[in-house]
Amino acid sequence: MAVTAYIGLGSNLAEPLKQLASAVVALAMLPETTLVAQSPFYRSSPVGPQDQPDFINGAVQLTTALPPLALLDALQAIEQDQGRERLQHWGPRTLDLDLLLYGHDMIDHERLQVPHPELPNRDFALQPLLDLAPDLTLPDGRALSELRRQCPDNHLQRLEPVGSDTPSWP
Repeated sequence: MAVTAYIGLGSNLAEPLKQLASAVVALAMLPETTLVAQSPFYRSSPVGPQDQPDFINGAVQLTTALPPLALLDALQAIEQDQGRERLQHWGPRTLDLDLLLYGHDMIDHERLQVPHPELPNRDFALQPLLDLAPDLTLPDGRALSELRRQCPDNHLQRLEPVGSDTPSWP
């Protein structure tokens, strides 16, 4: 049975906009999965070490029949294909794909926690989700719009399209 899943995307290395565009294409090609919608991209300050470039973030909405751990494996394979190296916690990366929400499921597995445990503290994840689904709630009933109002500011800046669908890089 297909469920709605929301994936957070982020990059701050190796041409982040190209990294994210490639990731969206790869997500759309996953088996038993349909890309439903893509949020705008946002520029944000890094979480953790500040001696790294700003991040570009966004989100996509998928419908998928992949079980949660299979979807996680697919996300990690896409990260790997795009040169992701896990060298520093909250460090710079070519691509970060997070399974933020999987249907209305709450998952607490050694490899995966859904909803993403840091979601309420990350405006760069909350805002793209709200762009996709303004009335979205967490499985525990909390409204993402309320979480966004309470979320710490991470200097979020929406990137506006320039010309066609290519976001600007300020």
